[in-house]
Amino acid sequence: MTGVLVWVGVFLVGGLGAVTRLTVDKAVSRRSRGAFPFGTLAVNVSGALLLGFLAGLALPAHVALLAGTAFVGSYTTFSTWMLETHRLAEERQFWPAAANIVVSVVLGLGAALLGQTLGALL
Repeated sequence: MTGVLVWVGVFLVGGLGAVTRLTVDKAVSRRSRGAFPFGTLAVNVSGALLLGFLAGLALPAHVALLAGTAFVGSYTTFSTWMLETHRLAEERQFWPAAANIVVSVVLGLGAALLGQTLGALL
């Protein structure tokens, strides 16, 4: 795959990941109550599962770049996770802020391990 095609692929696939993130986040957030950022949690945990799955498949480098870096990289969001956690803490919602960190890390690691295990089975 040529350099130009890789960049075009990253642009298109990354854009798809960003639109998918927005769609999933909004769909989950509409169904949840309270200040806890369930939409971001769902996006990041499902993204960890998907990235783990792709890693388990041992894809060729250019496919891994497009699927892992472009799609999953634009789909998941560390910065939003941290901003939402900071917002909760600013609002003195310390338990939800701490829960957001702990639950995200525990579920994210578990999802990545599960995804990698499933991918390796194929």
